[in-house]
Amino acid sequence: MKGRMNTQLGAVLIDTDVIAKYAGSVAVECFGIVGMASVNMKDGLVKLLKRESLTHGIQVTLNANKITLDFHVIVVYGVNITSVADNLIATVKYKVEEFTGMEIEKINIYVEGVRVID
Repeated sequence: MKGRMNTQLGAVLIDTDVIAKYAGSVAVECFGIVGMASVNMKDGLVKLLKRESLTHGIQVTLNANKITLDFHVIVVYGVNITSVADNLIATVKYKVEEFTGMEIEKINIYVEGVRVID
């Protein structure tokens, strides 16, 4: 599914993979986030994703040009998870809305793991 905006010059289509990649790059720059997580449902294993695979840790759903984002993240050990989540939501909401021109309806954050950073 693609996000669609109609302008006076024509239609603009944005693929969900583009939104996911941009949202992932914004998310990993937020304080307290180690990276995106890939969850293997069969084994219940969580794996830290590299920068090239950020889209696997994010699910984008479009409904009437409103975006819903599901983030599976790994956070830094010792940080306040609520503060990290609030920062992530505010930053991603602002930047993705500016980037796409579409409204963010909901952002869900699933903390899949904790890592100690040197």
